[in-house]
Amino acid sequence: MIRIRSSQALQRAGQALVLALIALLAGCGSLPQQAEREEHHAYRDTGNTRLGTQLAGEIARHAPDSGIMLLGDGISALTARLTLAEIAERGIDAQYYILENDQSGRRFLHSLLAAADRGVRVRLLLDDINLGDADPAVAALDSHPNVSVRVFNPFARDAPRVTQLVGKASTISRRMHNKSFTVDNQVSIVGGRNIGDHYFDVQEAFVFDDLDVLLAGPVVNQVSSAFDRYWNHDLAYSVTTLVPDSGTPEALEKLRAAIEETIEEESATAVSRRLEESPLRAEILAGETPFHWAPARIIVDHPEKLAASRDATGYHLASDLAATFGQVQDRLTIISPYFVPGEEGVELARDLAGRGIHIRVLTNALSSTDVPAVHAGYAPYREDLLAAGVELFELNSTHIQSQPIRQSLTGFSSLASLHAKSFIFDRDTVFIGSLNLDPRSITENTEIGALIESPKIATEMVNWFDSNVDRMAYRLVLETQENGSPKIHWYGLEDGRQVEYDHDPKTSAWLRTGVWFLGLLPVEPLL
Repeated sequence: MIRIRSSQALQRAGQALVLALIALLAGCGSLPQQAEREEHHAYRDTGNTRLGTQLAGEIARHAPDSGIMLLGDGISALTARLTLAEIAERGIDAQYYILENDQSGRRFLHSLLAAADRGVRVRLLLDDINLGDADPAVAALDSHPNVSVRVFNPFARDAPRVTQLVGKASTISRRMHNKSFTVDNQVSIVGGRNIGDHYFDVQEAFVFDDLDVLLAGPVVNQVSSAFDRYWNHDLAYSVTTLVPDSGTPEALEKLRAAIEETIEEESATAVSRRLEESPLRAEILAGETPFHWAPARIIVDHPEKLAASRDATGYHLASDLAATFGQVQDRLTIISPYFVPGEEGVELARDLAGRGIHIRVLTNALSSTDVPAVHAGYAPYREDLLAAGVELFELNSTHIQSQPIRQSLTGFSSLASLHAKSFIFDRDTVFIGSLNLDPRSITENTEIGALIESPKIATEMVNWFDSNVDRMAYRLVLETQENGSPKIHWYGLEDGRQVEYDHDPKTSAWLRTGVWFLGLLPVEPLL
């Protein structure tokens, strides 16, 4: 006889099935025990290196300030990394969220291998979010006697990643988003760029508008100290622990040959010529890098942030940076590709605007963002922000820029998505780093950035914003409809013509509906 179960019985059965599935997912995958690891630290006695001798006089003359140089266009940013690696003599420390297997990634790895061949110690610390099937290549790289590779907050290798993202979401979804590159403990680069073609203007079809800063002087020791904390933390696993016996001399030579063959094939491309002919390359090689000198310090999340409770704000750089936000007197300019202010952020904006502070925000439009889910978290706050007096601008993905200059914020003339993360406080201080103003950066991921007290740089960046924002972005205006209700309109330039939209520009109704639906879900803390 076929019996129909009661609704309560079905409900209990369904609950049991869900619990069993969660238990299965949570139990999938385990990390190996870490063997006794030797702690490594940045070299401090590097004054006699090529970079050390080149910079010694300038550092002494400008003490205690640090050298600052903005890297606005992608080719200069890649050139700086490759050229500095070329002249490294003691150590290279590189920490990245993403390292792509593309032209930029291969050139970057080639520069690290060439340095290691000369006897330079190379420490490469990577987040595991994008490594995927790259274990063999990473392990091969690690097999070089002068190269060590560690993976931060790794996925288990004995279970599918998707099941771990579901079953271990509270831990595995928290990522190391830091980006830093330090050579001989004399110069560092921090900012928004990962290692990949999109970040360096190598792929003409699509690029990220981004910003890094090249640093010299006392602030570099702070970058190195931060790197050491991450490198020696329990969440940093040697790749050989994760995939034992996979790195061999034969595998290294195979990797090296593949990289060199590809670079040789690409040697006649326009990108290669732009890298070779970059004025910055000649300046670095000659020891004539045009630094501006100003007080600077590094603000960085503690790596324990990923292991601790989200309420343990003592590990969060946001707690340190909040004081700078609170000291703004006149204007606050925010450039953040992923901007989800939340109720607290809206309330802070109201408070600042109520004190007469002029707030401007540049973020991605729905048509330019690479993460529509984040836009779904941002969109519901637009009306409240505009009503509070905040000026909102959203990047036009096909904006046309003027001739790029090395110290401009950006310099692309192509299909683009905003990726730079910087905040300008009055005309005095700037923050440049990896931090977005969204819940993921504030509470989930770890981040790093440089806080620079320079009226010169701050004024240049504000002036750049003033001169460019109306032709590279849509200005959002809250207008009153005939029925008295407010509605957002977008104003901008397309092909030299003034345009107006009453919905997200250059988007389909399907996309807007999908993003609206996402905004109804309780996912904001994960964005």
